[in-house]
Amino acid sequence: MPNKNVYDQIAQKRSQMSKSQVKIANYILEHRHSVPFLTGNKLAKQTEVSEATVVRFATFLGYSGYNQFQQALVDSVEKQLNTAERLQMSRDMHNETERTIYDIFQDDIANITSTVESLNIDDFQLAAKHILEAERIYVVANRSAVSLGVFLHYYLDIIFGNTEIIHTTAAGIDQMYNVTDQDVVIGLSFARYTRNTIELAAFAKERQATIIAITDHETSPITTYADVSLFASSNMPSFADSFTAPLSLINALITYIGNHKYETVNTRLENLEQLWDRYQVFQEKKE
Repeated sequence: MPNKNVYDQIAQKRSQMSKSQVKIANYILEHRHSVPFLTGNKLAKQTEVSEATVVRFATFLGYSGYNQFQQALVDSVEKQLNTAERLQMSRDMHNETERTIYDIFQDDIANITSTVESLNIDDFQLAAKHILEAERIYVVANRSAVSLGVFLHYYLDIIFGNTEIIHTTAAGIDQMYNVTDQDVVIGLSFARYTRNTIELAAFAKERQATIIAITDHETSPITTYADVSLFASSNMPSFADSFTAPLSLINALITYIGNHKYETVNTRLENLEQLWDRYQVFQEKKE
């Protein structure tokens, strides 16, 4: 993979490109902040070329494919867009209301596809093994990623009954004061990478806990402290974070763990169902 800034590389090689490649190059150079969020299919539509041409453009520059090229684009952006800037970008990208609705669904489908294609099954199984063997489990998430954390915490606690969720540094240090090398800390961190999550992962690492990162890229700062990292694509040209693929990854992890601890989970669920019925947790279906 080329090491130099990808935008400089594109500019320098433009004279060697075909007409279609020049169209792609010009668009990328003129839309540096939005292009890293685009799938290969969407970049093809924006530049009015085929998706195959976009892939060939990436390989022409020396990348293995569009996914690696897209990561280089992300790494080369001078700064991560703030929420207001992403809102403006969303308006620029989606100026047709009906088309926008379908584009958002397609972007999420592309994120799931990218996540599945790049999934390292060995790392996935290793993460599950750590969780299955943990004495206690801590789920660390902040800001919008709290939505993922709540979902993960809810089901892991149903399975094990030993899971806590943490979403502030001050309270987190108190909650994790007794963390040991028998425990697992799962850090959920997506761009723009909340500092609190990274700090708590670093603290847990000092205590020799096993760190599992669920994040978007290998360059994510939480991977520095992770024993194993699972990656889920969250690219979306919008001010809102796209967590469809991360949630799908988490759902797969929960299901995999549940299947490996079937007897325990079944017993706990039967006991919980009795409690839920006793206290009428769920609305009864009307006849």
